[in-house]
Amino acid sequence: MSRKKWTSEKLFSRLLNNKTKRTFWENIAELRRRPSNEVYNKAFKLAKFESEKEKIIGIYVLAQLGFNPRYQQDKTVDLYFELLNNEKSPKVISAILSSISHNNENLNQEQVSKLIKFKNHNDSNVRFDLTLAISCLKNEDAIKTLIELSNDKHSDIRNWAVFGLGTQIENDTQEIRTALWNRVNDNHFETKSEAIVGLANRKDKRIKNVIISELEAGNYGSLLFEAILTIKDKDFLPFLNKNLKIAKTNEDDINNGWDLALEETMNELKI
Repeated sequence: MSRKKWTSEKLFSRLLNNKTKRTFWENIAELRRRPSNEVYNKAFKLAKFESEKEKIIGIYVLAQLGFNPRYQQDKTVDLYFELLNNEKSPKVISAILSSISHNNENLNQEQVSKLIKFKNHNDSNVRFDLTLAISCLKNEDAIKTLIELSNDKHSDIRNWAVFGLGTQIENDTQEIRTALWNRVNDNHFETKSEAIVGLANRKDKRIKNVIISELEAGNYGSLLFEAILTIKDKDFLPFLNKNLKIAKTNEDDINNGWDLALEETMNELKI
């Protein structure tokens, strides 16, 4: 029987009793499509259990229960911050922070202050989910924390922090630009590319030569193309063309569509 035809009670039962996580997110997703008092009250109750497993299931169901708007979103956010007061389990804290990232439109200063206390947590998953939770916020303390997290030793955290600073907010300060420039030579290519996009978004003229250097080295990708089209400088065309010629002779590039992506970028740049 299709999961869509299961009762909500059966979905919760599967989540609570399955020995593996193979269908975990499928069952969570189906419950999230059922905004109702029945589902909400069951998930809310689970989120307040002592058991780590039950808590996490309840927290994740509530995170995206209903869309535009979330079902009883204010009550859910209050619950998350209540749980954060005494929670010690890194797994549960991560689940809460990840869930707050889907409900962070109206966070107040007190709530932001409570979140950023996790910026130095020993568990990298907690720091990663904190990065998600405070992204998109124009709050000064949240931005300062993202700047700190953009220097984290874990590349996934740096990557999302730089994405948060460079693309998810429009604030343009010297501190943000400096943080982005600090990641322009990151050894993680996606983090480096996010920094380049962020500086291109802010029309920082110095980033042009960095992009040319990347193209000269044969380094490119969708984020670099995004930065190029943001700057809209035809000086990039010969460097793109050189890479296109190489891509057309490389079977891997052809199979992955990089030749077409290069052509599309050049065509749009010519307009």
